[in-house]
Amino acid sequence: MKKLTLFILVMIIAAMILTGCGAQDAAGEKISSPASQNEQSSSSAESLPAESETPPPSQEPLTPIYGNQIQDGTYKIEVSSSSSMFRIIDAQLTVANAEMSAVLTLSGTGYEKLYMGTGEEALADSQDKYIYFVEDSEGKYTYQVPVDALDQEIDCAAWSIRKEKWYDRTLVFHSSLLPSEAISSAAPAALPTQGEYQIQVSLSGGTGRAEVASPAKLTVAADGAATATIVWSSPYYENMTVSGISYSPVSMGENSTFEIPVVLDTDMAVSATTIAMSEPHEIDYTLYFDTATMKPLE
Repeated sequence: MKKLTLFILVMIIAAMILTGCGAQDAAGEKISSPASQNEQSSSSAESLPAESETPPPSQEPLTPIYGNQIQDGTYKIEVSSSSSMFRIIDAQLTVANAEMSAVLTLSGTGYEKLYMGTGEEALADSQDKYIYFVEDSEGKYTYQVPVDALDQEIDCAAWSIRKEKWYDRTLVFHSSLLPSEAISSAAPAALPTQGEYQIQVSLSGGTGRAEVASPAKLTVAADGAATATIVWSSPYYENMTVSGISYSPVSMGENSTFEIPVVLDTDMAVSATTIAMSEPHEIDYTLYFDTATMKPLE
C-alpha cells in the first residue's frame, strides 16, 4: 500500500513538472498576430516588382553604337521602354549607308502616332514630323522611326487615342542581338559638341543639274544628333526622305529649304521629290558632310 501511494505521488510530481515546462515553452514562443502577418506579407510584396511596372534602367553607362559602325542590313533587335503601357513586342532595325531606322510593333492599339522627342516638343513641331501607325497583317500597330544610335536613351512621345494627349517615353534600342561580325570594332569619329556650325556638303546623283548650298548650317543637339539645313538651287522640291521618313520644306521661296537629320563623314543616301516636271518625280541623291570643314557658326 505504501509503495502504491509513493508511486502515485511520484507520477503526480512528474506530471506537474512536465506541465510547467510546456507552459514556459508556450509563453516563450512568439505567436504572429494577424497584424504582424500582414506586415510580413506587405514587406514581401514590396521586395518584388509589381507585374505592371517596368524594371529600372541599368545604371551602367552605355557606349552608343552609330549607323556607320554597323554593316548594312536588317536585324531583329530588342527595344526597352520606360513604361509598361508602351510595350514593344517586335523591332526590326534597318541599316543603310550609315543611317538607321526601325519598324516597331506595339502590343496594343492605343497610340495613333509617335514623335521622336518629348511631348512638349511634339506640340511645338509641325505635324509632318509625326509618325502614324501602319496596321500589319495581324492587326498590330507598327511605326517606322529613325534611330540616332543603339544603346542610348532616346526620347519618344506617344499620342494616346483615348486620352488625346502626348505621353513621354524613353526608349533604348539595344545592340545585344546583333551578330558580332555586323559591328565594326573601329571606334567612331568623335562627335562635335552641342552648338551651331557651318559645314561643307557635297551632293551627287540625280541628273547632275541640282545643287545644294555649301557650306550648310549644322545644328548639333546635346545627345550628339545632327540636323542640317539643306537649301536647294530649285524651288520645286516638295519633300525629302531620309531613312524612310518624309520631311516637308521649312520654306518655299526661291529655294526649297529643308531641315533633316544627318550623319557626318559618310555617304548619306536621301531622296527628294521634285514637281518641276509634268508630274512629281522622286530622285535619289547622296550627301556628304565633311567634318574637317566644320566651323562654329558666328
